[in-house]
Amino acid sequence: MLILAGLGNPGPRFAGNRHNVGCMAVDQIARRWGFGPERSRFQGLAREGVIETPQGAIKALILKPQTYYNDSGNAVGEALKFYKLSPADLVVFHDEIDLAPGRFRMKAGGGAAGNNGIRSITGQVGPDFRRARLGVGHPGHKDLVQGHVLSDFHKVEQAWLNDLLLACADAAPLLAAGEDEKYQAEVMRLAPAEKADTRQLRQDRETP
Repeated sequence: MLILAGLGNPGPRFAGNRHNVGCMAVDQIARRWGFGPERSRFQGLAREGVIETPQGAIKALILKPQTYYNDSGNAVGEALKFYKLSPADLVVFHDEIDLAPGRFRMKAGGGAAGNNGIRSITGQVGPDFRRARLGVGHPGHKDLVQGHVLSDFHKVEQAWLNDLLLACADAAPLLAAGEDEKYQAEVMRLAPAEKADTRQLRQDRETP
């Protein structure tokens, strides 16, 4: 069994924010694979279903923590403990400012890189979970980051955003089968985007 956690903040006020792109991704997976109705569980909103793979159907729980982004670990840790799963059975979808808009990267383990939601989950379950990182770009200066991630996607961004969300859902059998590298490659094949790494862009902007 897998837990697919999508990070974000609760309520309609935040629904369209860049910080909520993780929630958007798991919602799209739930729609694509016909998951059951959403209900309150584990300090979050959860849906159960299966993802078909060549090796057979894989049961999955989609979880959107309702604890606010920075305390996501409370919900995720509770769910992992309930199902007696290991961190390898957890995939966290979240926004990544150090990837250009529309880029996608899978990563297992490692640090939080300033992401308080990832830091919260690490505090509850350790660092060895899988991360699905959805690029939202960097605003150019660290003082602008909070406003950037807590603002909605612009209308001109909707095309690449929709393509990326659909790709995450369509390629989900590879994720469910544990083929993270192939999943990453397939998502980017289905939703190609600019390759620029915004960490370099940020360095360029901050250089006097």
